[in-house]
Amino acid sequence: MEKKASTLGKKLKTGLKLLLTGLAIFLVFRKIDTEELWLITKSIHWFWLVPAIILFVMSKVFTALRLNLYFRNIGLNISEKLNFRLYLVGMFYNLFLPGGIGGDGYKIYLLNKNYKTSVKSLIQASLLDRLGGLVAIVFLLLILVLPVDLVLPFESQVPWEVLIVIASVLVFPSFWLVQKLFFKPFLPSFLKSNSWSMLGQISQLVCALFILLALGVETNFLAYQLVFLLSSIVAVLPLTIGGVGARELVFIYAHTYAGINEATAVAFSLIFFLITALVSLTGAMIKVEFDKKVESEL
Repeated sequence: MEKKASTLGKKLKTGLKLLLTGLAIFLVFRKIDTEELWLITKSIHWFWLVPAIILFVMSKVFTALRLNLYFRNIGLNISEKLNFRLYLVGMFYNLFLPGGIGGDGYKIYLLNKNYKTSVKSLIQASLLDRLGGLVAIVFLLLILVLPVDLVLPFESQVPWEVLIVIASVLVFPSFWLVQKLFFKPFLPSFLKSNSWSMLGQISQLVCALFILLALGVETNFLAYQLVFLLSSIVAVLPLTIGGVGARELVFIYAHTYAGINEATAVAFSLIFFLITALVSLTGAMIKVEFDKKVESEL
């Protein structure tokens, strides 16, 4: 009975995600000039997408290295090669199989089964891995807010630049305190793991720059990258399939404040998603290999 209820819950969750994804896509294409979007996509400079893909893959290598640091903190020692392959499988699960077991769940299952590492420790490592990525995004978002000429919809008695500087200074000390209170076994790798987080997110910002060059953007790069970081936070929320629609809506509604072109922003977001999907599909091939000989691999 419980199993049936769980299955029904997963189906409802997937159905809701599909509904929200469809609604978000509908709103996006209702608000942009589709003719302009089509003209932009037809004039893409494909050469620039090659380094964009390379930088995206590099970002995933860096974040996989961060996760393996957390694994070592809990006494789990696996090779970087195997860890990265598992990371790609996790990306595949998260993007293409949102209704079933997630990528983190699949990795936790395999590692618990074959290395007998406690599920609780593996969940903590996976959760901290996601938090580490989010902290890096928030820090870079705060840094990029300062040089971008924003049109704010509110007035503040205190200069908002001062608040931004204070917030950026407090990001990593606050994260250290969170780890101290809730993830103490992982503190020894705090500096190194956050270095990998920053390298991973900076790589994605450079990836974003190459995508913008591919779209013929010549100015206002920081504004696009700022909104890209904001959309990355929204995409983390489990509301739509792979963040599709949610990212694009952020670009649509942020263009008024950041001075970016709506159609270009949506084209950028769609290309970034396609790069993510392309890299994630390699995880499908690795999963097939795991299914055939998971015991020998692990």
